[in-house]
Amino acid sequence: MANERITESFFRNFIFKDELYKTNKILLEEQSSKNLKINKLLLNASKSGGGKGYPEFIVQFQHNPDILIVVECKTNKNYHKSKNGDKPKNYAVDGVLLYSSFLSKEYDVISIAVSGEKKSNLRISHFLQLKGTNEAHVKFKDDKFLSLAGYLNGYKTDEKKFNQDFQELLKYSKTLNDKLHSLKVPESNRSLLISGALIALTDKAFCNAYKFQNPKELSENLINTIKNKLTNVQNKHIEDIITTYGFITTHTILAKKENELRDIITNVNDKINNFIKTYKYFDTLGQFYIEFLRYANNDKGLGIVLTPPHITELFTEIANINKDSVVLDTCTGTGGFLISAMQKMIVDAAGDLEKEENIKSKQIIGVELQHSIFSLTCSNMYIHGDGRSNLIKGNCFDKKVIQNIKSYKPNVALLNPPYATTKNDIEEMEFIINSLSLIEKGSLSIAIVPMSCVTESKKVKLELRERLLKNHTLEAVFSMPNELFHNSNATVNTCVMVLKAKEKHPVNYKTYFGYWKEDGFIKIKNTGRIDFYHEWNSIKTKWLENYRNKEEIPGHSIKKVIKSSDEWCAEAYMETDYTLLKRENFIKNIKAYLSYKLNKDDGNLSIINQPILKGKFKLNTNNWKYFRYDDGTNNSVFEIKKGRRLTKKDQSEGSVPYVSSSSLNNGIDNYLGNGHTDENCISFACYGSIGEVFYQDEKVWVSDNANVFYIRNKELNAYIGMFLITILRLEQFRFSYGMTGKKERLQNFYIKLPVDKNDKPDWEFMENYIKSLPYSASL
Repeated sequence: MANERITESFFRNFIFKDELYKTNKILLEEQSSKNLKINKLLLNASKSGGGKGYPEFIVQFQHNPDILIVVECKTNKNYHKSKNGDKPKNYAVDGVLLYSSFLSKEYDVISIAVSGEKKSNLRISHFLQLKGTNEAHVKFKDDKFLSLAGYLNGYKTDEKKFNQDFQELLKYSKTLNDKLHSLKVPESNRSLLISGALIALTDKAFCNAYKFQNPKELSENLINTIKNKLTNVQNKHIEDIITTYGFITTHTILAKKENELRDIITNVNDKINNFIKTYKYFDTLGQFYIEFLRYANNDKGLGIVLTPPHITELFTEIANINKDSVVLDTCTGTGGFLISAMQKMIVDAAGDLEKEENIKSKQIIGVELQHSIFSLTCSNMYIHGDGRSNLIKGNCFDKKVIQNIKSYKPNVALLNPPYATTKNDIEEMEFIINSLSLIEKGSLSIAIVPMSCVTESKKVKLELRERLLKNHTLEAVFSMPNELFHNSNATVNTCVMVLKAKEKHPVNYKTYFGYWKEDGFIKIKNTGRIDFYHEWNSIKTKWLENYRNKEEIPGHSIKKVIKSSDEWCAEAYMETDYTLLKRENFIKNIKAYLSYKLNKDDGNLSIINQPILKGKFKLNTNNWKYFRYDDGTNNSVFEIKKGRRLTKKDQSEGSVPYVSSSSLNNGIDNYLGNGHTDENCISFACYGSIGEVFYQDEKVWVSDNANVFYIRNKELNAYIGMFLITILRLEQFRFSYGMTGKKERLQNFYIKLPVDKNDKPDWEFMENYIKSLPYSASL
């Protein structure tokens, strides 16, 4: 006869043997609980729907009160999980998820469903439901119990859990910023205050005393504790670092008003310190620094744009950092790259404590010039487990600093150089060349820089690219998401460069270019860019696999032989993915054009959802051929001309459409009485909404924010116009801030078109194809 107690005994015996149970670090309860909050949550959790209900087991952790493990058992493995039409309350999985749905209102819940009477072939399923969420997701391997420490570790490293905790941290950063603003703490000192509190909270005596001290005593105790903690740092600038924190004892509110400093420290401990303990190698202070300076205009003015944490981690993967790496960052900022590198190195050390100590003391080298940021970086590295001893305060171009760096023999460089904002600023590429000179031959330097560094044709940019190729190898360039630095309040479009040090770029060597524009992050109002749909890990894996295999994928990557005068980015060379071209794309553009005409019309236009020609024409892009946009001869498709500038003050009222760089209203911004520049053409926005193309059937004035396309040796009409703009819109991936649609760039592009028996563009097919589509009768 089936006995559920047998199944329960398997889990109970597993718990009794676990180290956390033996050391009294968990509480195991069976079919009841003495926890009032748990009892209240399970008040209506009966599987029969008639009142209280309890799972077979509830596990609570002494030092992790926010997480529970609940277990439901069934003897018969056929009752492990319900199928369509079954009553879910009678099954292990469905039952444990029912309890989880109630408990997750206040807890993060690991749910374990167990079924079977033999230990050798139990069915075991695991789920994790985070507090405040409606669904549980599959977690851990099936059919095997983990240690309780293993469950905790899996919980703490869960991607969705991290994203949830990170969002809470960001919300708190805004709350804290508002609080410090009300206390009149300058933006530049806010991150220092938080770092100081975090350092002091590592001291047991401080933790025991700070809640009972008056403001003056507390501010002095805080400074003294910071000093005591940092005194052992082998850094000649440590006295300067400690002095940086002196503002705390003289601040008119923090050092005098009751409870203000104490409450900040308490909240920092609860909200930030717990996050850092869970996610040890994450640049938490960097995130607060971004928030504190977002509206201060300080970071942009100093050229400081902090790299998002998921990108600093990506750098360590590109560089293949391991326990033997010696990592250099000559533009350290708050230390994000060094913290990510230290994490990867320590994980690779696999518990070798001697190696871990060596990593922290000898294999992390950072350089920072700005005093306040240097102090913050040292504190940040201390909080994250040392690595601060080799932080150098100074200029990475200084001879003494260079000599100091070289003594460590770094074999990888990761950097985000200060972005030049004035003519007198050092060019970003100079920092890259400097880093390459400091690392061992054959080592990699990976840098994230503005796209202009690799696309602009200004003399200084070209000379730097030429210098680089003469001495080093350009391995790869990745075009990054347009709004990657949205959280830093920066409007810079960037790329990542991968370079091999001290090996001249070989003749005919193919550099790998990746189009890494979609990282899965989306913008959320008042929050910034977040991995809302948990897509980043799979995207990162795909990027890295394609790069390591040097795969050329349409719409994603290409290899190209380059020279210094070329544009070093995927957008300039990558093949357009014509498999994306569908019948629906053409219909959509026809409808958009007719909507514009209808909106402009005086009421005489009627829209007919009918084609002109019966039957369907097939799109077989495999048989199409490429044509140059505009090489100045009849072999190319277009004749491209620049639009003509007309300032606002010179515009007069009238009825001639003024076409600019808008993505709306067929690209029309205004109506003029100044005459026209073009008619029966295609407008192509080269700035603003770059890559937006529209067919213009009447006389228009095309501004200098757009280009004008005419067909060579052919009269344009609405049908051909609709066909061409649909294809041209496939090219929008090439353009962004820093990669404009200027005429000189467009002329070198190629367009793929259907061809006739003479291998010339088949204009007749294009016209007839559009005539076969719905709404073409209205064109």
